[in-house]
Amino acid sequence: MHGMGTAARAAKRQVRAAGQAVRRAWAGPGRERDLVVQSGKAALAAWLAWALAGWWLQAPMAFVAPWVAIVLVESTVYRSIAHGLQQLAAIAAGTVVATVAALLLHDTMLAMALVLPTVVLLGSWQRLGSQGIYAATGALFVLTGGNVGISTAAARVTEAVFGAAVGVAVNALIRPPVYLRDVRAALRDATREAHGILDAVADGLAEGRWDADKAGTWHERALRLHRLVDQARAALGDSRESLRANPRRRTRAAAAPGRDYDDAVVVLDYAAVHTVGVTRTVLEASAGDRRAARPQPALARRYAAFLRQTAEALQLYHDSRFRDRGDERLRHAVDGLHRALDELRRQLTRSRPADPDEVATYGTLLSQAQRLADQLVLSEP
Repeated sequence: MHGMGTAARAAKRQVRAAGQAVRRAWAGPGRERDLVVQSGKAALAAWLAWALAGWWLQAPMAFVAPWVAIVLVESTVYRSIAHGLQQLAAIAAGTVVATVAALLLHDTMLAMALVLPTVVLLGSWQRLGSQGIYAATGALFVLTGGNVGISTAAARVTEAVFGAAVGVAVNALIRPPVYLRDVRAALRDATREAHGILDAVADGLAEGRWDADKAGTWHERALRLHRLVDQARAALGDSRESLRANPRRRTRAAAAPGRDYDDAVVVLDYAAVHTVGVTRTVLEASAGDRRAARPQPALARRYAAFLRQTAEALQLYHDSRFRDRGDERLRHAVDGLHRALDELRRQLTRSRPADPDEVATYGTLLSQAQRLADQLVLSEP
């Protein structure tokens, strides 16, 4: 019964998530609407390929055209073209090898036993990329399709070429995808999470009420921040790829992401690395075996103030790069970071801790703080 209840709750969550995705797609532009559009384009490409090859021309192997067309409506026009060429090469290779083997051996089972290992191995060739599996698919179509002959093989390859042309044309001519919006969303999400983590750690240090559980939660969030930064980096790559061979690249709305986006990813990457370092040190200081000394309350409060300033500077950095505001406030925030660092150094010098573990803890925290501030200085507008 417990398992059924868990499954029911999971199903409800999935239904709610699906409903929210539908509402977001309906409400306005976003990833969900992009997925709906791409799905509709794929269906349209298959319908057009079948209407022309199967219904109008009544080609002998018309089913190949919509099959190829639907899978080549890819996430970018460039990817459609690149994968289309790879897929056609794989299909042609598999078709030719299977046709020659079947004509020479006059035994389908024997031909299949010899051909399939060959084409599967061929499909792992690096130049065919992820489309290599279509070599085996093309061979299976030949060996299980009944009539085997040169004309039949030529018809299959021709229909594949036709389907690829339809899929690429539909993807390129009907709202070709551009993903700059995804980059901005990914950078915004990563900035917000970094801001949230630094604020949470600052609150804990300032109040002096943090234990291993809280510190572990902060550290896990810091580790997940790396994934958000990686997603932003991947989205940036997808955005630039989406403009290659894209007719929309000449429009103002589809301008290629500039250097500011690369700089933002670098800054967030540094923030993620050093946030992990800070939270790891705090976690070790709160652990039962005390692998690091717990900071003194006065220094912890000073460090908390620095982390809050860092969180604010990261948000201001994002605003100055992508909202055309906050440049002057960012400069003041970075100046404040350096003043906070100087005060941290002076306070550490005044405190002169005798415990070597305490010195190591302060040194680690100060080093992470210095690197965070330095990166923000280098990235100032």
